[in-house]
Amino acid sequence: MAHYAVRESPPLRGEIPISTSKNAVLPIMCGALLTGEDVRIERVPELTDVKTLCALLASCGCSVKKEGDALVLNAGALQNPQDEEDVRKMRASYYVLGPVLAREGHVELSLPGGCAIGARPMDIHLSSLEQMGATIEIKNGYVHADIKGRLKGAHITFHTASVGATCNILMAATLAEGETVIENAAKEPEIGDLIDLLTAMGAKIEGRDSSKLTIQGVDKLHGAQHKVIADRIEAGSYAIAAAITNGRLELINAQASTLRTPIEILRAMGVSVEEGKDSLLIDAKGKTLTGQDIMTDYYPGFPTDLQAQFMALMTVSEGASLVTENIWENRFMHVPELMRMGANINVHGHASAIVRGVKRLSGAPVMATDLRASFALVLAGLAAEGETVVNRVYHLDRGYEKLDEKLRAVGADIERIKEAD
Repeated sequence: MAHYAVRESPPLRGEIPISTSKNAVLPIMCGALLTGEDVRIERVPELTDVKTLCALLASCGCSVKKEGDALVLNAGALQNPQDEEDVRKMRASYYVLGPVLAREGHVELSLPGGCAIGARPMDIHLSSLEQMGATIEIKNGYVHADIKGRLKGAHITFHTASVGATCNILMAATLAEGETVIENAAKEPEIGDLIDLLTAMGAKIEGRDSSKLTIQGVDKLHGAQHKVIADRIEAGSYAIAAAITNGRLELINAQASTLRTPIEILRAMGVSVEEGKDSLLIDAKGKTLTGQDIMTDYYPGFPTDLQAQFMALMTVSEGASLVTENIWENRFMHVPELMRMGANINVHGHASAIVRGVKRLSGAPVMATDLRASFALVLAGLAAEGETVVNRVYHLDRGYEKLDEKLRAVGADIERIKEAD
């Protein structure tokens, strides 16, 4: 198993190209199951989650062809997923539920896995499909769903603005009979990107970027070509890498419009952020950063997927910061690892932590617990005296394309080390 050796690094300088969004490309790939024609997805990132989903789609009878950095998917021979192991590897596997049920009328799906950051129940997905006429039973760790004929349009109100449920029900509704209205839909940019693909395939959807989506079901969708948006979480993560090393980085392809709240926090801390048409320039050279309070919330609020990375930055910023996690109840697992490096953090209950900045962190062996927490430990290692060994880097492989290469290219002292078998 590989690990990263991260050493105290000079101020990072240069350009980092931001990859396309992991959180957008996964539901978009599953959207290809809604048609029997070719769907071409451009600039697909090289991530283990993408590889896992490719295997799952193949087990659903979908052909997967790689052409350069593009994927061409064709679900003309759609069937129920045959490989439950791929389902259990990641949470996003539930995105096949809506499309397969809408086209096939029946689906059996193993309950999915993913990062251990708290309970992420599928109750919204399943109850919404039941409102659309599906009969659902959970038995022996599997979801069994059936419909007679087609799904029926329904007026659905989510009790939580769930990104996963919004994507799943949105896809299912495109082939449902009649009109479906989703109230309290999530508004993340990744959902807008999925809507763009579905619209290109012939879906009729109103309400993009709003909490109310109206979908007029159609009999059939057709093939399309789509370019995925840039990864706002990756961009935010590298912006913090610039800040924590007092560096200056230009993030190519980053979209400021998707990072308004994190940019406000960085500026309040003392970081200079210049917004370009398709880039962000993050400059913390010679800056003394001051801690700021952050509170995670649904988009356009502060993203939970940047909470751990910002906490790493707060550990070496002046003053105290209050970090409040409102989305997942188990997303402070990086705190003990940061404290091993000398961070001063006091956790209160499951939802808040007070971070008091220290002058210097110290390198230590640490254990990655989930995707975003893993990057937080890499960030801390860049600013810590000595060497930090980050274990379980398979978490990082799920969501950050060529992480060590990108960081080394701008001056970071980071090495991926593969341990002997």
